[in-house]
Amino acid sequence: MQLNDQRRPSACTSILIGKKASLDGSIMIGRNEDSKASWPKHFVVHPHEDFKEDQQYVSKDNGFSTALPKVRQRYTATPEWTTKYGLFEEDGINEHNVAMSATESAYSNDTVLAADPFVPDGIQEEAMVTVVLPYVTTAREGVARLGQLLEEHGTTESNGILFADEQEAWYMETAAGHQWVAQRIPDDSYAVVANQLAIQTIDFDDPDNFMFTANLENFVRDHQLNPDPDGFNFRHIFGTRGESDETYNTPRVWIGQKLFNPEIEQSPIDEELPFIRQASRLLSVNDAEDFLSNHYEGTPYDPTGNDTVNRHRFRPISLAKTQESHILQLRPQMPKALVGVQWLAMGVAAQSNYVPFYTAITDTPTAYKRGQATYTPTSAYWIYKLASTLWDAHYRHFAKDYQQTRTNLRAQLGALLAASDVAAQKLSTTDQIAFLTTANAKAAKTALTAYQTLTSQLVTHSTDFSPLNFTTDDNL
Repeated sequence: MQLNDQRRPSACTSILIGKKASLDGSIMIGRNEDSKASWPKHFVVHPHEDFKEDQQYVSKDNGFSTALPKVRQRYTATPEWTTKYGLFEEDGINEHNVAMSATESAYSNDTVLAADPFVPDGIQEEAMVTVVLPYVTTAREGVARLGQLLEEHGTTESNGILFADEQEAWYMETAAGHQWVAQRIPDDSYAVVANQLAIQTIDFDDPDNFMFTANLENFVRDHQLNPDPDGFNFRHIFGTRGESDETYNTPRVWIGQKLFNPEIEQSPIDEELPFIRQASRLLSVNDAEDFLSNHYEGTPYDPTGNDTVNRHRFRPISLAKTQESHILQLRPQMPKALVGVQWLAMGVAAQSNYVPFYTAITDTPTAYKRGQATYTPTSAYWIYKLASTLWDAHYRHFAKDYQQTRTNLRAQLGALLAASDVAAQKLSTTDQIAFLTTANAKAAKTALTAYQTLTSQLVTHSTDFSPLNFTTDDNL
């Protein structure tokens, strides 16, 4: 994601998984929202509303303004703790089971930006979920609506945006002021993205799998932007290359593809890693979690490891600056109210747990709507952050206990979701909504209780680590 001057510029990591690439036929999109080590997020649901008057969106961040439809669908979101700098709702699922995550920050090269500069009051990350997700009924509609807004208003930044519904997943990229392209993720494939323009070859004659700015080919030709003698590689034309990418971006794509295709030998600094891959096995929600929680475990590049030469060589996927991490799962085999599950890990993914939340609900758990800039013991965000901060103080000493809590809780939450699925399907549609809202509260309580217990253990066991200790007789 990208932020205004009041907040630290940031960078995220994303994953998209097609329905035939997943273990249970689900489509999944997910992302780490990275910004600051201390910047709380909330989890909310906006109800369906039919307005009598025309609606207007005006950004508190940069003044971007656009008209909105009178009908706003129900949708979930993870906004900032404060609206002072804008909403930054980031991710959610609407009542038609369309999922959206925005955005994956990217970078365009100077040559492209000279031809089509960014627009200071154009649409940007802060507004995208809010002005798109409540107003579309399919992933493809989401791409089209955002594309129209980009062409009409321009954008302030280069980004990647993830869309999915029960049938397909799309990855969309903005590059320069008004240029964009989107590619459908093949059903049998996955993609991982890390702050680069990722889409490669575009087939302009394949509308089923590609969408783009109407004049994209002409724009590139008229401004002589294509560095390749043949073909149209969006990444080559609009993206960046160099040492920064090889340190910051490509290694995260490399580790993701290493997780899902361990049989393929690749270099972590290879700038031609493919955008689309077919995994060597079917992927589950747990696999997506493990990717978004990864910090190069099992390699010399793990910042918690012993290799003092390489452990800070590459930027890891999971790091202290993550505000929240999410996986938006769409399960087409389920009844409509049970299709969308928003797996949400507050704080650092590697030091938190993904809690499954149904999205056909009327409210979210109270603790997930709390949390300000300073620590609050009743805030879900701060409960997870407190445990991770205590672990950081004695990382290796507490690693085993912490990981055991995470492993046990993952299994417990999975079992709760499975049991709720069975129980909900025995209810009427009206009763399902109330039941799912209650089920979310139970899942949240289970996870928060586990972390509060863990925190108690960490505090208790940390009491003897004081630098004021002195080796003495036990009685002294």
